[in-house]
Amino acid sequence: MDSIKKRLVLYFIFIVVFTVIILEVLIANIVRQNYYKNLEDILSNQIRVSCDLYLRYFSDSTLYDNVMNNVDTFWRQVPAQVQIIDTQGKLIMDSIGVIPPEGMDMPDVVQALKGEKGKWMGSVNYDSSQVMAVAYPLRSQERIVGALRFISSLGKVNEDIKRVESVFLLIGGIVIILSSLLSVILSNSIVNPLKEVTEAAEKMASGNFKVQSRKRYDDEVGKLSDTLNYMAEEITKKDQLKNDFISSVSHELRTPLTSIKGWAVTLKEGNAYEEEMLRDGLEIIEKEADRLTTMVEELLDFSRFVSGKIAIKKEYVDVGQVMEHIRKQLKPRSERDNISLQVEYPDDLPFMMSDENRLKQVFINILDNSFKFTPSGGSILFKAGYTGKYIEFFIKDSGCGIPGEELPKVKDKFYKGRNSKSRNGIGLSVCDEIIKLMNGSFEIKSEVDKGTETLIKLPV
Repeated sequence: MDSIKKRLVLYFIFIVVFTVIILEVLIANIVRQNYYKNLEDILSNQIRVSCDLYLRYFSDSTLYDNVMNNVDTFWRQVPAQVQIIDTQGKLIMDSIGVIPPEGMDMPDVVQALKGEKGKWMGSVNYDSSQVMAVAYPLRSQERIVGALRFISSLGKVNEDIKRVESVFLLIGGIVIILSSLLSVILSNSIVNPLKEVTEAAEKMASGNFKVQSRKRYDDEVGKLSDTLNYMAEEITKKDQLKNDFISSVSHELRTPLTSIKGWAVTLKEGNAYEEEMLRDGLEIIEKEADRLTTMVEELLDFSRFVSGKIAIKKEYVDVGQVMEHIRKQLKPRSERDNISLQVEYPDDLPFMMSDENRLKQVFINILDNSFKFTPSGGSILFKAGYTGKYIEFFIKDSGCGIPGEELPKVKDKFYKGRNSKSRNGIGLSVCDEIIKLMNGSFEIKSEVDKGTETLIKLPV
């Protein structure tokens, strides 16, 4: 497997080497240009001084007379090769006795004979290195009488340039080596935390959610560690909730089953001779069977929602009729528990496109919780109103309320608070799923000993 560390190191080295090469080429060109420019400036200054000297002290004689009598004046203080050319471009003097071949190209001399400074770089047959030539016009009484040419070999300059380039190459090599070592260190600082995160993830995948991924740096990898640890904590919580749910459901199922079995055994053995006892036994069996049916239906609903196999049946729903039906259904319970149930809705409520049975399930579930947590003598308000494109349902009770630390969790799956009377902790989570499928919103507000308020908004 091609590791991240290997790729990172190679990428770092490639970037460093590429950058160093670019810089070396640029620096080498700059150094070369500077050295050549310095040599050109030296030759230009020297040749300008010599030409001024000629104009002041030797312009009274002809160029040929000066070459014959005073030629050494032009190169006495000059280490370069000196040439004097007449206006026809003919070489009439060379300080080292070199006679150039016929028709040799001398563009610097051409420029000088035009009255400008000329420069030329090229190869000559008497020097193994290239040379630089600078030519300047010789004047006599404002008239150009020839050209003075200084020629310098570039051999020593090139050696100096090579020495400087060698130093920069050495520095570049050191930079590449140090950068390579640094890239290994940097890649380790990235790869090692990733390895630790991977090892922690593998342990979690095997079922060990107690392991923690160590956070080294507050960066993307550190955030990944935090996310992994949070995921493990949430899985542990959900697993604990699941276990509590199974335990709770087992207990809730055991109670009615025990009653049913006890009375079934009693009736089977023929011990229930009295008609009243027989009626009581059958009534208890019927109620406990209904209780089991309700729990099973809740579990089936929950399973359907989790697997995404449930859908909302769209139909026109008379909201007022639904609320009136719920009022009639819960009236006996409110009278039995001595709790005031008020159902309020305007007469002009519009019809909704929704699922009537699911609406009833949501309202009855929430109202059932209100009855459970509201003491005798309390009150429950079930109210509806129309605002724009939404119908708002408001349920308020005067019950014991929900503690602040538990309120954000009451809609979580399997969650049962400390004082919860819920059978399995899935009632509100199922309601929340139904409301989401209807594209609505579900809010719960509560204060301890002051009651609970529920607001449901559903689109018309």
